[in-house]
Amino acid sequence: MSIHSFIRRTGVTAALVAVAALLVAPAATAAEDDVTWTVRTESNRLGADRAGYEYTLSPGETIADGIVVTNRGAEPVDLAVYAADGFTTEDGGFDLLPAGEASAKLGTWVTVSDGGSVSVAPGASVTVPFTIAVPQNATPGDYGAGVVTSLAVPGQNADGVSVDRRLGIRMSVRVDGELTPALAVGGVSVDWGGGLNLFSGDVDVAFTMKNTGNTTIGSVAGVTVAGPFGMLATDAADVAEAPELLPGETWTQRVTVPGFAALVLLTATATVIPASTDAAGTTASLAPVVASGTGWAVPWLLLALVVLVVAAIVFIPRMLRVRAAARQEREDARVEEAVAAALATGR
Repeated sequence: MSIHSFIRRTGVTAALVAVAALLVAPAATAAEDDVTWTVRTESNRLGADRAGYEYTLSPGETIADGIVVTNRGAEPVDLAVYAADGFTTEDGGFDLLPAGEASAKLGTWVTVSDGGSVSVAPGASVTVPFTIAVPQNATPGDYGAGVVTSLAVPGQNADGVSVDRRLGIRMSVRVDGELTPALAVGGVSVDWGGGLNLFSGDVDVAFTMKNTGNTTIGSVAGVTVAGPFGMLATDAADVAEAPELLPGETWTQRVTVPGFAALVLLTATATVIPASTDAAGTTASLAPVVASGTGWAVPWLLLALVVLVVAAIVFIPRMLRVRAAARQEREDARVEEAVAAALATGR
């Protein structure tokens, strides 16, 4: 697990979030000059120089730990210290719930000492103890959260938003019990982007993965695009590795296969291999999960040209025949009129 740094701006009517994540061990710092403190895990019987808080606990068990706050600035700093549930962001990172948004899982199991606040003198370090109490009825499996130190700046900045600067350390808890890793894959969409191209276009494939088990799940995926009856089957290159998903989380993977022929109907198949870590700490791959979807790849410009050609082949000769018949009728009528006129004059 990695230490993460969080700097968050929360607006009065809307949240404007800026998150800086630094992979620094053993202390987390922010790149902002106005964040003058660092955080690290306490060195104790649980370990020294830990990159994060990782525990395996039983339902009903309580464990004590601490976060060390160091003031690197020239002025005292007063910070709020609390825990918050973690989640996977849309770009695949790990974040914590913003201040004021209530946690529902691991964040509620953590109690911070000293009333959840700390004052640190310039150049000093202070350890803030906390405890994790697993509920007796806790469901076995993996949980994610973080311990946060927060500096709320009074008032608002020039943009009309209040400022809440945060530094935090990630926390992971596995509750003992039966582990049931599982991943579902579905919602495969296929979008052929040939546009005005008569023969080929890029194929954008998207599919959704959901962690339906009770352990953290990582995965690797492969995507194949083919025409009818498997014609011109092509594997996507450079499929990005999906982030680890906590139980119940979803992630949409997007892949592009360039320059695929306009074969009218395309089928995309996603083959996802999940991976989970067992109670012994061994990471193993699970059975592949396969899902497919279809989409149209119609070269509309070419189709329009074909329709025009067919129309020309069918209708132009008919039109010419109609015009010729009309001319012939007019000529016959003229001749009849001339003959009638001649007979009437005796010529």
